[in-house]
Amino acid sequence: MSDARPTLRLSLRLRLATFLAAGSLALVACSGSGASTTPDPDGPSVVVTYSVLGAVVTDLVDERATVTVLMGDGVDPHDWAPSARDIETVMNADLVVANGLDLEVGLIDVLEQAEGDGVTVFHATDHIAIRELGEDEHGDGDEPGDDHAGGDPHFWVDPISMRDVVTALAIALADVGVDVADRSVDLEARLTELDAETRTTLDAVPADGRKLVTGHESMGYFADRYDFTLIGAVVPGLSSQGDVSAGELAALKAQIVEEGVPAIFTEVGTPTAVVEAIGQETGVDVVELPSHNLPDDGSYFSFIRAISSAIAGALG
Repeated sequence: MSDARPTLRLSLRLRLATFLAAGSLALVACSGSGASTTPDPDGPSVVVTYSVLGAVVTDLVDERATVTVLMGDGVDPHDWAPSARDIETVMNADLVVANGLDLEVGLIDVLEQAEGDGVTVFHATDHIAIRELGEDEHGDGDEPGDDHAGGDPHFWVDPISMRDVVTALAIALADVGVDVADRSVDLEARLTELDAETRTTLDAVPADGRKLVTGHESMGYFADRYDFTLIGAVVPGLSSQGDVSAGELAALKAQIVEEGVPAIFTEVGTPTAVVEAIGQETGVDVVELPSHNLPDDGSYFSFIRAISSAIAGALG
């Protein structure tokens, strides 16, 4: 896959240019890639790039605007490209809610074009305390957006960072005619309670056992918030599309044994054969971590509970 990715932005630019020149597709309420709420087809339209952020936006907006989520649940945002319909949905939105920090590699050019054409784009990571990166967390720079030079984009695993996004998003929504001031206050309070609940769940993990080995570097905000140490990742760096070398895997296995880590976590985009081999060779459990997947009820709160319960169960 890595051989094809350097041409991704070029192909997307060509697709975007073709779409804008043709201008012939009809806008539909729901993008083919994701999901939509349609309380008022004549009301404001809010487009959200991926499912976890979409769950929070939908909770905040309720039925006061149409919310369209571009990426289906469980889709790897590092390895997704928009369809022509997705592009049109973005270009016709009243407000686009994006993660920022180049998480949505396939949308970089589309979002830039949309902003240039006057579409309001809200970048969630503009409104949080961004986690800075260590040298080993940057990509090799061969693929667009893989180094995330502005910082770690995976803020959604931290309820307090998400609360900061909700506060700012309520203002952005008001600017496009969607008043959610009352819902914002309620949602912020619930996110504060979720943080306290998460801490209680994680009390099962002793201080010397708070060590995470994940599929890729996706849990930095969670680790910082709840006093865990990131031991390593199966795929080094912030993108699940990075290369895995034999030397890096050997070093990771040695560190897992040295640190006495009882379990490692696999996520969306983690090579199944690789993580299973690591588990077998080190004698540790391999546990699925839903860091990019909403549960069946589509709730952000259930999402965080599922992550904290998986970690507490594996390491407690």
